[in-house]
Amino acid sequence: MNIHEYQAKAIFKTYGVPVPAGEVVSSGDEAEHAAKKLGAFPVIVKAQIHAGGRGKGGGVKRADSIEEVRNTVDSFIGMNLITPQTGPEGKCVRKVLVEQGLDIRKELYLGIVPDRKTGRIVIMASECGGMDIETVASEMPEKVIRVQIDPLLGIQPFYCRQAAFGLKLSAGVMKQFIPVLTSLYRLFIEKDCSLVEINPLVITAGDALVALDAKINFDDNGLFRHKDIAEYRDLQEEDPLEVEASKYNLNYIKMDGNVGNMVNGAGLAMATMDIIKQAGAEPANFLDVGGGASAEMVENGFRIILSDKAVKGILINIFGGILRCDILASGVVQAAKKIGIGLPVVIRMEGTNVEEGRRILSESGLDLITATDLRDAAIKVAELVTRP
Repeated sequence: MNIHEYQAKAIFKTYGVPVPAGEVVSSGDEAEHAAKKLGAFPVIVKAQIHAGGRGKGGGVKRADSIEEVRNTVDSFIGMNLITPQTGPEGKCVRKVLVEQGLDIRKELYLGIVPDRKTGRIVIMASECGGMDIETVASEMPEKVIRVQIDPLLGIQPFYCRQAAFGLKLSAGVMKQFIPVLTSLYRLFIEKDCSLVEINPLVITAGDALVALDAKINFDDNGLFRHKDIAEYRDLQEEDPLEVEASKYNLNYIKMDGNVGNMVNGAGLAMATMDIIKQAGAEPANFLDVGGGASAEMVENGFRIILSDKAVKGILINIFGGILRCDILASGVVQAAKKIGIGLPVVIRMEGTNVEEGRRILSESGLDLITATDLRDAAIKVAELVTRP
């Protein structure tokens, strides 16, 4: 789950990580009040959306007067902000962060992520703050410091010193950096994060260390332990179909292709998407109905796929284990009869009760296309969606 910058900064404050004074607003009147509370100019006006690259898209501006603050916020609210991470469709700005401007001497990058290959947690740091860390890593890999932490050992002072020495921090700044990094690691662990990132982490002209930006992603699987964090979820920032799928405990991610997929198992779903691309088409979604899906869940998944106007054909790929093939077939038939199918549907099933599943489909009266194996299914659906 993603959250906004202002929400991440509120969490940072509870962990003792220094952030600029600021207030989130949704109108010019509120912005004027916030700027007066800050008491000094310049102030920075930052559009709040779930996407990076806001500065490049024109979503971060400096204001040197009350009038500029008001006018900038009014221009931001309701605008469709397009950044390198939003895609051409952009995102609507509904909230804006008005915060204290700082006299910046140096910008750093600091992030904490899991390394699934090694089973360790990695501190990533760089003197090239303010830039896309992906660009720095590809073009100047020597500028990225990586410190691997044994999660059983936890954060230790020598890990922090290793990162600090790599950043060439002065003794005064290092004294601030070590407790900041320790607090960020504690946040990462305690809140089940998948990413904690500050870009940039700035050193001011007065040698103060401040998190000028804040990004936190949470592992959805851990949210049941953090009801307070779950309340930060902003449904308006998410794709409507993904929000709808979450109501039924379906693992759905919208993509840009035209072949809708329904699969049971994340690994099988990834393989299905790969083979669709190999066949010359593009997947429109990732949809894992899970091993224990009911006919109702299958029906809801089918309905969500059909709700995507970009979908020109559907591939259902089920390996019947916990989810029996007859349950899958019943769900597809129920959904098709309720909603109506105006698209070609290719089905590949193998496993438990496969013959009963095929019988249910064949006696349904629906125009469904069966496939002998996964490659056959991918070729058939690709031919159907790429026909002129």
